[in-house]
Amino acid sequence: METYYKIKENEAGCDEAGRGCLAGPVVAAAVIFPPDYFNKDINDSKQLSEKKRFTLREQIIKDALCYGVAECSNEEIDRINILQASILAMHRALDLLSIRPEFIIVDGNKFHPYNGVPYQTIVKGDAKYLSIAAASILAKTFRDEKMTALSKDFPIYNWDKNKGYPTKEHRLAILQHGISPLHRLSYEPCQINNTLF
Repeated sequence: METYYKIKENEAGCDEAGRGCLAGPVVAAAVIFPPDYFNKDINDSKQLSEKKRFTLREQIIKDALCYGVAECSNEEIDRINILQASILAMHRALDLLSIRPEFIIVDGNKFHPYNGVPYQTIVKGDAKYLSIAAASILAKTFRDEKMTALSKDFPIYNWDKNKGYPTKEHRLAILQHGISPLHRLSYEPCQINNTLF
């Protein structure tokens, strides 16, 4: 895995988590590592166990020059669509960086210009560049934590297990009990007439 795409100094990697979920926010992260940083354990968050992700999160927070984690709510997702919300969450994460990035690399193939900073989108970037992989780990772990906490208020959906993804169990709970205020109404499985809460 490469440390940087174009420049060694202050290159920020961005990624998001939760685009395919039926409930909760989409969460994005941005990470800037020191020049020539390397960690052989950092990888695309989807390739790591939950325990490994949380262990690496602490290492990333410790080693990064700076990082930011931000979100867009389910209401914002419904209002502007999931793609635009994902990009907005990444912009918000970049806003939280204590160092202004000189270049931005983004997982995927869609992004909007950010404050005049040059950028590059990279398909499967979370498996190619350390800063994007680290951002994927931060976004995933912070979102998972949030969904686990929210599950205490809405236990019937088992978000502590499915994290809001459209598992068979989650879909069945929606059909049986209706939707919560945290469900994404623009997503077809949530477009039902009976609302529990």
